Amino acid sequence: MASNGGYDLKGSLLEACSCGILCPCWVGEDPDGGTCDAFNAYHIDSGTIRGVDVSGLNYVRVVRIPGNVLTPGSWRQVEFVDESASDEQAEAIKDAFAGKLGGPLADVAGLIGETIASERAEIKHDIDDGAGTLAIGDFVYAKMHPYKGPDGSITTLRDSLFSTVPGSPAYVAIADEHDRSRTSSMSSHLLSPIACSISRSMNACGEKAWTSSTASRCPNSRAP
Repeated sequence: MASNGGYDLKGSLLEACSCGILCPCWVGEDPDGGTCDAFNAYHIDSGTIRGVDVSGLNYVRVVRIPGNVLTPGSWRQVEFVDESASDEQAEAIKDAFAGKLGGPLADVAGLIGETIASERAEIKHDIDDGAGTLAIGDFVYAKMHPYKGPDGSITTLRDSLFSTVPGSPAYVAIADEHDRSRTSSMSSHLLSPIACSISRSMNACGEKAWTSSTASRCPNSRAP
């Protein structure tokens, strides 16, 4: 449960990156080609931050990881907050994902070295049986579907060294479409150089795929 100064969140995550299948970052190895260009898109099904209800809202970071994913302060990001959020909700979301409220979100935030821009945008985050679609205004569009085993079950990755959804398994998927070439002038200096089509995405996208609270820390999310 969240205290007035903490958070308690449940939701789903979509990710895609420029690495091959499977992204080495998840097992703590250096990215393919030396750099990983990715987005981490969180949809909050339900939850509160500092007592503020943020249910139904979205947060996305588009990042450039210039080497090993676990190097503290090495990521550069542009962050996007759901345009439908109030100013109070937006500030609460940004503070939580910036690590200001502690907990597992602070573990990931410790990897961010520079925030190039913080923008509000229309964000569409849809998941259905392991398949996902993400659209961020005119900035990012991606569509992905999961790999499946011989019995038709969705292929999952669990107990990995690194995770942006600590404690939750991730569905291993491939991006059918991924366009990051449509950018604003504010963030184009980060986003334009990493516009690409990708062959891999990780998405932890089942119902209640991730949970996060100030009181919880998971062993597969390394604090920097």
